[in-house]
Amino acid sequence: MTFSTVLPIWEAIQSRFHKMVKGLPEGDLVLQIGPASIGYMLRHNAEVEYMFADWFFGYPMPSELEVVTNRGPGGGKNKPTFTNLDELVALLEASNSYLIEAMRSLPDEKWHQSVETPMGPSTPIEAIGRLMYHTGIHAGQISLIQKNAPAVEAK
Repeated sequence: MTFSTVLPIWEAIQSRFHKMVKGLPEGDLVLQIGPASIGYMLRHNAEVEYMFADWFFGYPMPSELEVVTNRGPGGGKNKPTFTNLDELVALLEASNSYLIEAMRSLPDEKWHQSVETPMGPSTPIEAIGRLMYHTGIHAGQISLIQKNAPAVEAK
């Protein structure tokens, strides 16, 4: 399994996710059921893509990136809110491009070699599978929140 095999699958999932995100009403970013808002999940998704580029593909996270969702939505007293759709779309596009470049740089023989990470050992190909699953989970959560969260006025 190589980059040329993985890329079309990755792009199919990402293009669908990004289309959904771009179609979100900005006011929905504050909607939530439980501790995480839609905006928070979008920020988290981008941060995880950067983390995986670092951990599994050797592309260090950009120094200007502040990771704020790694402790989870209940992990800090001052949970940040993310209410600017344009900023979130730009971050998701940047993290996707960054991860694709990281994947492109990995030699074919390393796709199936286990890498030790803060999540434990995994191969890069397994990591991409996890990211696809992760994106799908959040897409489903966003849809569920939009259908079931009470309307909230943005502050």
